[in-house]
Amino acid sequence: MPLDRLAIRRCAAAAFALALTIACLDAEAAEKAPLRGVGQFTVPDWFTNSFLDLKDDAAEAGAQGRALLVYIGQDGCPYCAALFNANFSQKPIVDYTRAHFDAIEINMWGDRSVTDFDGEALTEKTFAAKHAVAFTPTLLFYDARGTLLLRIDGYYPPRRFSAALRYAAGEHAREEPFAAYLERVAPPRPTGALHDEPFFERPPYDLRARTPPRPVAVFFEQRDCDECDALHADALAQPATRTEMARFRVVQLDRWSATPVTTPEGRETTARAWADALGVGYLPTAVFFDQGREVIRVEAMLKGFHLRSVMDYVASGAYRNQPSFQRFVQGRTDRLRERGVAVDLGK
Repeated sequence: MPLDRLAIRRCAAAAFALALTIACLDAEAAEKAPLRGVGQFTVPDWFTNSFLDLKDDAAEAGAQGRALLVYIGQDGCPYCAALFNANFSQKPIVDYTRAHFDAIEINMWGDRSVTDFDGEALTEKTFAAKHAVAFTPTLLFYDARGTLLLRIDGYYPPRRFSAALRYAAGEHAREEPFAAYLERVAPPRPTGALHDEPFFERPPYDLRARTPPRPVAVFFEQRDCDECDALHADALAQPATRTEMARFRVVQLDRWSATPVTTPEGRETTARAWADALGVGYLPTAVFFDQGREVIRVEAMLKGFHLRSVMDYVASGAYRNQPSFQRFVQGRTDRLRERGVAVDLGK
């Protein structure tokens, strides 16, 4: 009985992967090998072996009634490890993902060939650069036509990750923004309070430039928020983070409130309307501005070291000369270790 096109491609891809593994035994090639089975986590076997022709991958997923999930990660990434060890270790999450998505893996620093939806041939690392991947894991969800349904920059804990999967798998991605979907399926409770910090500015919130100028960090949060609790108990409680905060004007806003705000661009609005305009979905989200414009944002769980790296990236002005945040982090890590500073990427 003849094999169908999908089976032929997957068999060929499996053979190619085996040949690549054999060819990558030397040390230099091993550094460029895919992340599978390397480091702190293992990419599961149910991820699809692929030639990384995304248009074909999306069409084949669509033919089976599924969407395409593109995972972009890197070796040694604690947040990638959390995705696989905390999220994809849970059977309900795995079962739902396998039923609704074909998942493929791209190494942020890899050299395999990737054909983008527009037909452009790239390496894995140039694909990551083209799509402005700053945080790993980055997850891109596409429908059968190659329409981007959802993008996740960074690690979502299991409960929020499950909601993101349901959003991308259903018609919600075409009907409403992700933030509106989250508000509908998991509305913020009126109980509880935001966590206060001594470095937060007090209202009125006028974020236009002052003299001397300092960059601005805006933390969008909500009450009754487990991830907000974790942010304040961990990353924001660390003395090194509090020291870094002195380089910024720091504001905390209730994402759902009508609190008046004058944005760094000088527009008068409310916290909720501004968050909607910025597309804030995950909470907490921290958005960093310099000279009146957004530089980078954190919209996933980050530990202290990476949050401080983001702040240093902005406050030092390094973003002007180094467009790759991940390369900045690598250089910053090396400099700290050369000075004898212990660096733990997971803290």
